[in-house]
Amino acid sequence: MRTHKDHYINGQWVPATGSSLLPVTNPATDEIIAEVGAGSADDVDRAVAAARAAFDSWAATPVSERARYLGAIAQGLTERADELAEVISSEMGSPLSFARAAQVPLPINSFAQSATIVTEFEFEQSYRGSTIVREPYGVIGAITPWNYPLHQIALKAAYGMAAGNTVVVKPSENTPLNAIILAEIVEAAGLPAGVFNVVFGTGPEVGEAIASHPDVDLVSFTGSTRAGRRVSELASGTVKRVSLELGGKSPNILLDDADLNAAVPAAVQAAMINSGQTCSALTRLLVPRAKLAEVEGIAKAVTESITVGDPTDETTVLGPLSSRTQQERVLGYIRKGIDEGARVVTGGQTEPAEGGGAYLSPTVFSDVTPEMTIHREEIFGPVLAIEPYDTEEEAVAIANDTIYGLAGGVWSGSTERAQQVARKIRAGQIAVNDAGMNLDAPFGGYKQSGIGREAGQFGLEEFLEVKSIQG
Repeated sequence: MRTHKDHYINGQWVPATGSSLLPVTNPATDEIIAEVGAGSADDVDRAVAAARAAFDSWAATPVSERARYLGAIAQGLTERADELAEVISSEMGSPLSFARAAQVPLPINSFAQSATIVTEFEFEQSYRGSTIVREPYGVIGAITPWNYPLHQIALKAAYGMAAGNTVVVKPSENTPLNAIILAEIVEAAGLPAGVFNVVFGTGPEVGEAIASHPDVDLVSFTGSTRAGRRVSELASGTVKRVSLELGGKSPNILLDDADLNAAVPAAVQAAMINSGQTCSALTRLLVPRAKLAEVEGIAKAVTESITVGDPTDETTVLGPLSSRTQQERVLGYIRKGIDEGARVVTGGQTEPAEGGGAYLSPTVFSDVTPEMTIHREEIFGPVLAIEPYDTEEEAVAIANDTIYGLAGGVWSGSTERAQQVARKIRAGQIAVNDAGMNLDAPFGGYKQSGIGREAGQFGLEEFLEVKSIQG
C-alpha cells in the first residue's frame, strides 16, 4: 500500500500540516490501495498564498509561453497514459479499456486544445469606441469529483492557466492518485512555482476552505447539486465568481420515425457509460407508447449482453461502481423504483452481489412516470428509465419536466425534425441521432445543472474577466 503524505504547493511537495490520512479503496476488490495526507484550512492557506504570489508574473507571461507549458503537460500525460489508466481504474473502478479510451485521452485533449485555443484568442477588441480587454481573474479554486477525476481537473486547470490564472486544486478524496501523477508531470514540465497547486482532503475541510477563502477569486466546482449549493453559499461571503457543473437527469427522445435498431442500443450505451456515473448520461428514454414493447425488447437484449466484471479484463464493459457507498445509494433508488410501481425490464437487483467489489447489474425500468423518484432524481448508476409518451408535444414536456438541464438527445429519421425538437429541450448540450462527441463544444447546464461552461473557447472565456477602457 502506498502512503503519500504531501501536498503539491509552490512547485514542491510539502508535508501536510496534520497527521491524518485518507484511505483510497479499490472498488473492485474492497482493498485499501493507498493513503494520502488529509489537508486542512492551513494547507489551503499555504497553497492560495503561493498561487497569489505567482499570479502577476504568470498573467504577464506571453500567451505563446503559457501555451508551451500546457503542450508540455499534454505530452507528459501522453507519455504516462498507460500508468494513468491503470491508476484511475484502480481508484474508481473504470474498466481499463474505458480508462484508455476516455479517462486519459479527455484530459490530454484539454491541455492540448487549451494551448491551441489561447493562442488564437483575441484578448482585446474594439467595440463602439471602447477597448474591451479580457483579463484573468487571479486565483482559481478547482474542486473536482471522482467520476472522471483527471478530466475534471484538466477542464479547470488547463483552461484556467491558459487564461493567465493560477490554480489551487482539491481532487476528490476518493480518487487522489491521478492528481499526484499530474502534479509530477507539471513539475517535470517546469511550470513556474505556485501556478499549479494541489491540496488533498475532504470537502468539509479543504473544499469549504477553498470556496470561502478571501484570496480565491473564482471557484470552479463539479459535483452534486447539493454540494454546489453549499459552494455558492460559502463563495457569497466574498462575492467571488462561481462556476458550477452539477447534476443531470437527461432525456433521450425517440421520435416515432426513429430507427429503433440503431437508436435503442445507442440509448442504452448513453445511459450506462462509466457505469452510469456520468452527469450527462441520458438516463431517461422517452418512447412512443405504440412502440414501447419493441423498445423494451431491444433494450433488454442489449443490456443483458453487457459484460460486468473485473476492470482489468479487456472484455469488461462495466466495472464496479466507485464505492460501496455508491453501490448502496443506487440500490436504494432501484428499490424506490420498484416500490413506486415502475416495471423492471431487466436487472433490478436489490441486494449487493456476493463477494468483493461494488458491482451492480445494469437495470432497465419501464412505465416510469413523472411522479416517480427515478424520473426526478439523479441516480448516478447503471439504471435506465423508459418513459412512454403519446404525442411529440408531450415528449418535450416530459423531457423538460426536471430541475436539471445538462444534456439530452433526440432520434428521428429526419435530422431536421430532430434538430427542431432539440431546440425545445431546456438543456446545455443535445445530441441528434448518432452525432459523435465534440470535446471542444461548450459543456454546462441550464437550471440546477449549473452555471457557466467548460471546454473550448467558451471554457477559456469562463476564466476571463471583461474590462472596458474608454478613450
